[in-house]
Amino acid sequence: MDLGLDGDTVVVTASSAGLGRASAAALADEGANVVVCGRDPERLAATESELGDLDGDVLGVETDITSKHDVEALVEAAVEEFGGVDHVVTSAGGVPPGGFADLTEQEWYGAFDMLVMSAVWTVRAARPHLEASDAGTITCITSTSVREVIDDLILSNAVRRGVIGLVKSLSRELAPGVRVNAVLPGAHETSRIEELVEAAVERGDHDSYEEGLDSWSDGIPLGRVGDPRELGDVVAFLASDRASFVTGACVPVDGGRLRSA
Repeated sequence: MDLGLDGDTVVVTASSAGLGRASAAALADEGANVVVCGRDPERLAATESELGDLDGDVLGVETDITSKHDVEALVEAAVEEFGGVDHVVTSAGGVPPGGFADLTEQEWYGAFDMLVMSAVWTVRAARPHLEASDAGTITCITSTSVREVIDDLILSNAVRRGVIGLVKSLSRELAPGVRVNAVLPGAHETSRIEELVEAAVERGDHDSYEEGLDSWSDGIPLGRVGDPRELGDVVAFLASDRASFVTGACVPVDGGRLRSA
């Protein structure tokens, strides 16, 4: 299926690794010009180089998404390089795990900047360009924790729900010119999960990486964790005209783990 994204420009935040990177790869594979960002210059350069082998042009911009100035500079770089912005995909790194008694007030503020304000700053900077586009879209990568809380992840459980409120509000405020959706990923084989599995194997919790990874599939009806590209393909679809009547949606990509409707 041709998604019709060839030549469009997409800004993807937190995209030098993980689900942001997978989304950038899916979009570049469709011929979109993709602006990727991250804080680690070496990892960012590697991502820019690897994605550059796909159909779309790729620009890497070193960015701390918890900095309003950096986020604004990211969008400016996209406009300078490609002449505008047609789509925004917001992603963010993980926030500290823990229960209510484990976390400091500063960690709560940090999680809010990482998960919510980074999306707010990106949308504010990109909004005039999205509204000038023929098919502007915003897609926010969040987590299944916005539907069902996950033990020992109170920051994610509480703060990410603010992104869903933002998505639902913007889908009405920016209609009909800009569509706004969210994807709710479950467990995917990202570098973060790889690190956790490898650490568990070193501790002796599992005999092999494969056994450790399989443990993450407990409770997933499809019987496995996701490939990050499977999430990226959903993101690319939501940005495309093939999803032209989809806005305000929160789409789980979790192998069926969520029990709530």
